[in-house]
Amino acid sequence: MTNPILPADKTLLLVDDDKPFLTRLARAMEIRGFEVLMAESVAEGVAHVKRAAPSFAVVDLRLGDGNGLDVIEALHQARPDARAVVLTGYGNIATAVTAVKLGAIDYLAKPADADAVYGALVGDTANRAVLPDNPMSADRVRWEHIQRVYELCNRNVSETARRLNMHRRTLQRILAKRAPK
Repeated sequence: MTNPILPADKTLLLVDDDKPFLTRLARAMEIRGFEVLMAESVAEGVAHVKRAAPSFAVVDLRLGDGNGLDVIEALHQARPDARAVVLTGYGNIATAVTAVKLGAIDYLAKPADADAVYGALVGDTANRAVLPDNPMSADRVRWEHIQRVYELCNRNVSETARRLNMHRRTLQRILAKRAPK
C-alpha cells in the first residue's frame, strides 16, 4: 500500500485504554506507514505530546484517568498543524463540537476499523460514508437508543428505566411493542 498523502513526519500517537484494540490499531497503522507511539491514559498521552508532539493522533474520548480531549488540547497547543481524530463509543453532538473546537479534525464512533481511521487522518474524501436514502425516523432512533441502553443494562428493566429517567411501566410498554419504521 502506498502512502502518497503522508507528510515526511509520520509520527502517530494512539491513546486508548483498551489494550487489545490499541495494539491492533497500532499494527494496522504501522503497515500504512506511520511511526506509532502508544499511550493508555491521558497522563501518558500528554507526556508523549510534551516530549515530541506527533503530526497525527487518534485519541479515545473516555479514558481511565480522564477525558481524551485533554490530549487533543495539549497536542493542538504544542503543534497546531497536527491532525487528530477522536474515537469514542460514547459519542454525542456536544463532545463532537468540543473536540473540533479543541483541534480535532474528525470524530469517529467505535467500533471503527483501521481504514476509517486512516481515511480520517489523511483526509481521504473518497471513502466518506454516503448519506442514507431514507434515514431512520425520530421514533425509530428513540427506539434504537432505548434498546441499546436496555442491552447495556443486561436487559434489566428497572436499571434501564433509571438510566433513561422514565417510569418502569412506560419502559415495559415500549419494550413490548414492535420497532417503529
